[in-house]
Amino acid sequence: MITHLTELRKRLSLDLKVKKEVAIRNEIRKFAFLNLKYFFMKYDIIIIGSGPGGYVTAIRASQLGFKVAVVEKENLGGICLNWGCIPTKALLKSAQVYDYLKHVDQYGLKAESIDKDFTAVVKRSRDVADGMSKGVAFLMKKNKIDIIDGFGKIKTGKKVDVTDADGKVTEYSADNIIIATGARSRELPSLPQDGKKVIGYREALTLPSQPKKMIIVGSGAIGVEFAHFYNTMGTEVTIVEFLPNLVPLEDIDVSKQFARSFKKSGVKLMLNSSVESVDISGAGVKATVKTKKGTEILEADILLSAVGIKSNIENIGLEDVGIVVDRDKILVNDFMQTNIPGYYAIGDVVPGPALAHVASAEGITCVEKLAGLDTEAIDYGNIPGCTYATPEIASVGMTEAQAIEKGYEIKVGKFPFSASGKAKAAGTPEGFVKVIFDAKYGEWLGCHMIGAGVTDMIAEAVLGRKLETTGHDVLKTIHPHPTMSEAVMEAVADAYDEVIHL
Repeated sequence: MITHLTELRKRLSLDLKVKKEVAIRNEIRKFAFLNLKYFFMKYDIIIIGSGPGGYVTAIRASQLGFKVAVVEKENLGGICLNWGCIPTKALLKSAQVYDYLKHVDQYGLKAESIDKDFTAVVKRSRDVADGMSKGVAFLMKKNKIDIIDGFGKIKTGKKVDVTDADGKVTEYSADNIIIATGARSRELPSLPQDGKKVIGYREALTLPSQPKKMIIVGSGAIGVEFAHFYNTMGTEVTIVEFLPNLVPLEDIDVSKQFARSFKKSGVKLMLNSSVESVDISGAGVKATVKTKKGTEILEADILLSAVGIKSNIENIGLEDVGIVVDRDKILVNDFMQTNIPGYYAIGDVVPGPALAHVASAEGITCVEKLAGLDTEAIDYGNIPGCTYATPEIASVGMTEAQAIEKGYEIKVGKFPFSASGKAKAAGTPEGFVKVIFDAKYGEWLGCHMIGAGVTDMIAEAVLGRKLETTGHDVLKTIHPHPTMSEAVMEAVADAYDEVIHL
C-alpha cells in the first residue's frame, strides 16, 4: 500500500513537471512568434504609394541595403503606369499609325480600306499598361521588397496602419516613412465630374465608344494629348483654355507654333475663355462658355476636364502626425524630409513639377541621403518637360521672356525643321529648336523644341546645362548627319551668327 502511494506521488509530480514544461515551451513559442511577427512587420523604410516615385525609391533603397515595404491600394506602378504616362502614349502611337495610314500617298505608297477599331485601340493601351504593372511586380520581387496591399495611413511613432479590402487594419512600423501618394484629376466647382459625360483622364482612357464631339477644358499636357488622340481618330474636338495661349507654360514661340499646328489638324480653339457651367440633363453635354465676345453654348457628347491635378493628401494621417501642408502640398527640405523627423514626402504631393521623372529623382535623392551618401539637392531649374501630342513639345530651363525678366542679356537662336534634311525626308518638317544663352558668359539658359521626336532630343540640353556647357561647346560637338538632333547645333550656331543651313 505504501509502495503504491509512493509511485502515485511520483507520477503526479512527473505530470505536473511535464505540464509546466509544456506551458513554458508554449509561452516561449508565443513570445518567439510575436517577436518574429514584429520582425517581419518592422522595416527600415515604408513607402506609401507605388508610382514612379514609390517603386523607384523602393528599388534604390533595397540596393542600398534597406529593408523596404511598399503600401499600395490599387495597382503597382501608380497613375503613371496604369492611368497616365504609359497608356496615353499607347493611344497616341495608335493615332500616329492611323494618321500615317491615312496619308501613305505622301510617301509614294497606296493603301485601301483604311479604318480603325476604337475598342481594339483602347484594349491595346490597357494591355500595355497591364504589362508594365506586371514588370514592376517582377522588379519588386527581384529586389526583395515587400508589397502590402491596402490603404496606408501614417501614425505617430513612425507607424503605418494599412486597411485591406476587407476592412482589416494592420499596423506596421519603420525607421523612416516616405509618402508618395501622387495625385488625381482636379475638379472645379463649375465642372463636377460624373465619370460619364463630364470626365477626367481615367475615363478618357477607357471610353466604351468613340464620341463624335468632345470638349476639352484646359490645354496643358493632359488636355492637348487627349485632344490630339481623339481628333486624329475622328472626333470633333474643341479646346477651351482660360489663358491666351495653348500650353501656356511653354515659350511663346512654341505656343504659337503649336496653335497653328492644331488648327491645321482641325482642332477648334477657344482661348481667353472659361466654362461657367455644364448641363448634363440631356443626351450629351451643354457647356456655357464665357469668352471675350460674350457667352456661347457648346454641345458635345463628352466633356473632358483637364484643368490640373489634386494631391492625394486627405485621410492619410498628416494632421495626426503634425506634418505641415501648404496649398495642397506637403512641405519638405532639399532632401524631402518633412518637419517631423523620420517622415518624408516625394512626387506630386510636394511643391515642384508634377512629373514622373521628378518623383523618381526625389525618391532616389531621399534614400541616398538616408544611406549617408554624398548627395546633392535636385536642381529644379533643370527639369525637362515633355508633351507627346503631334507635334511633340520638349523644353528645359528659362523661356525667352523669363530670361529677359531676370535681367539677362541674351543670345537667341532658332532652327526650323523645314531646313532639316532628316525632317524633310521623314515627312515631318513642322516645328523648330530654339535656344537661349547668356550673352556675357555663354551659359545655356533654356532650350525649347517643337516637332517630331523632340521629347527624345531634349536630354542633350538637360545634360549640357548640368555640365555647364556653353554655346561654344555645343558648336564644337560634332552632331551626326542626317539627324533631327542636328537642329540643336544649328540653333546654337544661329544664336552666335554661325548658322550654315539657313
